Amino acid sequence: MKFRAICENHLYAKAYSKGKRAVTRSVAVYVLPDYLAERLRRAHPARLRVNRIGLTVTKKLGGAVVRNRTKRVLREAYRAVEKSARIKTGFLVVLAAREPATHLKSNEVARDLRAALDKLGLLLL
Repeated sequence: MKFRAICENHLYAKAYSKGKRAVTRSVAVYVLPDYLAERLRRAHPARLRVNRIGLTVTKKLGGAVVRNRTKRVLREAYRAVEKSARIKTGFLVVLAAREPATHLKSNEVARDLRAALDKLGLLLL
């Protein structure tokens, strides 16, 4: 399933400055309540609240091939965490890749991501 993406730069900036942060070895996670969550829920076909996800991978980590691979790994890690545990909805979630994420497998990144989301109190067990 495709994620609802964060498309506006000001939302990334707001998540970085005002959101809660948890950092692990391979990923930094920024979480902020989404002020549009209710409107997006009404527009959703199944009337579900969803998280908007944003991915950031800097040029410091490598060229385009490395950055795109890292984004694919982050997406797959988020899917794996979402499948194994329920995640609270109605938030802006920004996943910022760190250097080890460029060469780790998605299951290792998923373990780090799960720990970060648990630290932020977003996992419902």
